[in-house]
Amino acid sequence: MGLFTRKKKDNAPENRPVPRHIAVIMDGNGRWAKKRGLPRKAGHKVGAETFRTIATYCKDIGVQYFTVYAFSTENWKRPQDEVDALMNLFRSYLKEAAETMFERGVAVRVLGDLTVLPEDIRAQIAEVDAIADRLGPDAATASLCINYGGRDEIKNAVRAIAEQVKAGELAPEDITEDTISAHLYTAHMPDPDLIIRPSGEIRTSNFLLWQSAYSEYYFTDVLWPDFKTTDLDAAIDNFNNRNRRFGGV
Repeated sequence: MGLFTRKKKDNAPENRPVPRHIAVIMDGNGRWAKKRGLPRKAGHKVGAETFRTIATYCKDIGVQYFTVYAFSTENWKRPQDEVDALMNLFRSYLKEAAETMFERGVAVRVLGDLTVLPEDIRAQIAEVDAIADRLGPDAATASLCINYGGRDEIKNAVRAIAEQVKAGELAPEDITEDTISAHLYTAHMPDPDLIIRPSGEIRTSNFLLWQSAYSEYYFTDVLWPDFKTTDLDAAIDNFNNRNRRFGGV
């Protein structure tokens, strides 16, 4: 599998290489709303529209996988009214976004520990999966990580592997890095080439810890609701100017 696909959109640099997989830590929704005297949920709503805009743009320019951090395992600690607002946003947005993006050829997926989500949201996620399945395995994919935590993901993978060893299905000496990768939520996609963090924060926040071993990071002060396609272009241009050695010379 090649690292790059090619830029396709007419108003973008011709034949510019783009990462195959871009991930984003969607950050700054609350601060965006506060700056405007609005409730935090207003920032989350605009942030959801930004996700749709950037995800479809990624497909248009040839990015195969676009993955965003939408709700972490730690976000349950936020004020209950904000958690409720986010859950209601998922209720009102997930299926509608999946259907709209399906028309653009983008398959929407949801990754994370979904077992603790409200039953109606889990049922909606199943419908979203069914919509995505209609596009086939080679479709451009936009994934929302909900109730996701990198450490929690690795813990769950280790538990699943341990159960296989316990059942005699796998020998400990046969466990490889590929074994672990195959038990992660992202088993169906390559590791991200580029991870973008808006909002001025400079940390990984427990996102794709295993998968990001050799990812390039790009940090920007732009708040996520203000993030435009031109900001994505700037991140890609910065990425293309880096020398990725993967531990080599």
